[in-house]
Amino acid sequence: MTQPLFIDASGALLERDAPWEPIVISKEEIDAEIGRLAALPRPHNGRRRSFFQHPRNQRSIGLAPGIQVSLDVLLPGEETSTFRQNSTQVNFVIRGQGETEISGKRRQTALHDVWNTPSMRIYRHKNISEDLYVRLTYSNGSLLEMMNIHVVEEDPQPLLRSIDQDMEQPEPDARRQSPFGTFQLNEDGAWMMPYERLINPPSVTSPALYWPWEEVRHHLDKLEGLGKDYIGRRLYLLYNPMTGRTNGTTPNFFATMTVRPPKIVDRPHRHSSAAVNYYFSGSGRSTVDGKTYEWKAGDLMLSAPGWSVHNHASYDEPVYELTIQDQPLNIAMESLLWQESLKEPPALLGAEEGFLTNRAAATA
Repeated sequence: MTQPLFIDASGALLERDAPWEPIVISKEEIDAEIGRLAALPRPHNGRRRSFFQHPRNQRSIGLAPGIQVSLDVLLPGEETSTFRQNSTQVNFVIRGQGETEISGKRRQTALHDVWNTPSMRIYRHKNISEDLYVRLTYSNGSLLEMMNIHVVEEDPQPLLRSIDQDMEQPEPDARRQSPFGTFQLNEDGAWMMPYERLINPPSVTSPALYWPWEEVRHHLDKLEGLGKDYIGRRLYLLYNPMTGRTNGTTPNFFATMTVRPPKIVDRPHRHSSAAVNYYFSGSGRSTVDGKTYEWKAGDLMLSAPGWSVHNHASYDEPVYELTIQDQPLNIAMESLLWQESLKEPPALLGAEEGFLTNRAAATA
């Protein structure tokens, strides 16, 4: 029988673990791993995959504690089996062209396209080009693994009740209703909810959405005109409306596309959410907790471990990058501390007023 373990925390606060160090996985290292995966015999399920794991991670397979990133390769004509899991994904093409199928709907995808795969949807991928089809897949699987609840199924059978379509609402069932209902307990605003509502919460449709790069770039490039006096970052969130106020691409992550004109230096800032950047054009540097890391097109970087002071700078040509950050999860948990400028106090984003930029003045 497992014995309980007591940790005395009387008086002094528990010490916080040191932040994980930033890590840059170079284009050359990624290309070598692509070549290794491509040379393997075809796996039985068609999935040629490697995970990027931070050297400090002893608890799960993740590049950050809550962000899992995989490298997925398909040879020309290859197709994966179908999969389903209770984690959500952001998918990003870094080479070739392919086709993704989610819930029976197929969509062609090209270089630098982004899309999300909602939880428990049956999906597969296919290479429809003459080149390798290579993707980065970002998932909250590492967080679910630490919770020991990551469920992944291969060749799954469809669910008896579809989560992919809006179904006709059945007649109210008295067995699903509490005669007492949900009611306010006191004038302070505390409420009481019965078990029948607890196990049957309101549902929200979680769509699979696509952000084709050519369409995204058309709008992104307009941000170059903001000029060097602009103090914000030139980016767009690839927004999924079902995430509502948490500003996500999935309920866990946001994906942003950023353009950095030449010789732009961001202000140092920090946030409790972690950030993973993939740079697909240009080169530059990131300074994190006083240490400088250089990167170039094709590099993948854990660029902002949670609550580390950091900023980024571009060199002599424009930089394009995809950033994945677990901000929506932190907003939902009421844990998103954000310090936009080190001269200002942090704010708890999502629970109190955030920050302003000088965009109006920069575009005047």
